[in-house]
Amino acid sequence: MKVKFKNSIHNELISIFGKDNVLIDQHQLYVYSHDCSNIRSKNIKKPFAVVFPIDVYQVQKLVLLANEKHLSLVARGIGTNHVGSCVCLNDSSIIISFIKMDKIIKINPINLTVEVEPGVVVENLQKELGKQDLFFPPDPSNQKVSLIGGAIAQSAGGPRGFKYGTVKDYVLNLEVVLPNGEIIETGKNCHKNVEGYNLTQLFVGSEGTLGVITKATLKVIPQSEANNVILIYFETIDEAANAVCSIISHHIMPSVLELMDNNTLKTIEKFKPSGLKTQYEACLLLEVDGFASTIAQQCETVKTLCYNNNAKDVIISQNDEEKEKIWIARRSSFACCTKLAPNVIADDFVVSREFIPLAVKTIQNICKKHGIIVCIMGHIGDGNIHPNYALDLNDENEMNRFNACRSEIIDEIIKLKGSITGEHGIGFEKAKYIEKSIGSVNIQLMKSIKNIIDPKNIMNPNKIFK
Repeated sequence: MKVKFKNSIHNELISIFGKDNVLIDQHQLYVYSHDCSNIRSKNIKKPFAVVFPIDVYQVQKLVLLANEKHLSLVARGIGTNHVGSCVCLNDSSIIISFIKMDKIIKINPINLTVEVEPGVVVENLQKELGKQDLFFPPDPSNQKVSLIGGAIAQSAGGPRGFKYGTVKDYVLNLEVVLPNGEIIETGKNCHKNVEGYNLTQLFVGSEGTLGVITKATLKVIPQSEANNVILIYFETIDEAANAVCSIISHHIMPSVLELMDNNTLKTIEKFKPSGLKTQYEACLLLEVDGFASTIAQQCETVKTLCYNNNAKDVIISQNDEEKEKIWIARRSSFACCTKLAPNVIADDFVVSREFIPLAVKTIQNICKKHGIIVCIMGHIGDGNIHPNYALDLNDENEMNRFNACRSEIIDEIIKLKGSITGEHGIGFEKAKYIEKSIGSVNIQLMKSIKNIIDPKNIMNPNKIFK
């Protein structure tokens, strides 16, 4: 769909945001036609314009303009999502970039809350809270660039989800501009609230399809006194999974429970040498936290339980430098995978913890059958598996094999009563699979909610479902 009265709309955008906060140059717009999803589709378009609001009232004016001129609105943070949630699917899309709405408005240590604008970087928020011995546990692996607004829109997770929960567990209240231009608060800035339907959680994970989030009140918790990191190596995925079950059954709740397969270990060592032991099939990365007086005991208990479950080596960090080295290795895993082929596609599945060994081996076998390189890692504590596929998107034969491979994997995950996404979302890339996973009745219910809130379909259209 081509935009009518293009120049006049550009002028109206400039009148709302100012010339320095509107991009219309074609070269600049091209940058915003991509995200981390590596989608290659003729359906992906350059945005009509990109705007940088500085307050909620500019967003409100833009929404009213979009209603009047039949424009689409796509909210965007840094664009690190993996499913095409913030790419444009028509020529009349305006991207709303929130990088200039980046204020930490208020930290309240008495109420254990923080009010933030959507452009706040997750790592920056964690650092500011740390100055007051407070903690926001959700920890996306791209936390150095991940913005709070995007994390809420995608219902992001991260390594600490097993013990502390994910982003959705920390959102108390949202300021949202609805598709008709009204500004609402979805909840209250207090920890308990059952006044009617839970509108806050309706917008969390909605991927910008129901409204534009312009402010959030988040729950925070006191920071743990101490922590430590442990690496454990096993000959098989089954032994690693058994060790995890043994640790949990002995009433130890690690703040992090991560799994890396052999391909991941080898890939990290090849491109970011970190001293990982590549002769083993599986590696667990654990972090324990709590009172300083309990850390050593927790580590020794974990060590004993893992050796009882056939661990080949258990390495307990001795200082902050060793801890940081391990975390750098884990956070480098995706970047290292990008060195294996011209492109990498990061996937996201969840199964019950009992099915993790079967799911990992199934993914490995299917990829091997189709000739697709895969590195598997994930948050084994909550059953979240991340296969990273290394391939060449310009190779038509390889793309056909990958599409067949991924469809087969998704079928097997569904057979295990798992989810096709635990934290990346659906976006554009996984929209074709969601009905198979959750059923037509649920899809119709979601579409009905979308139609009621956004009858003109201006908010990130054609995402989540076709």
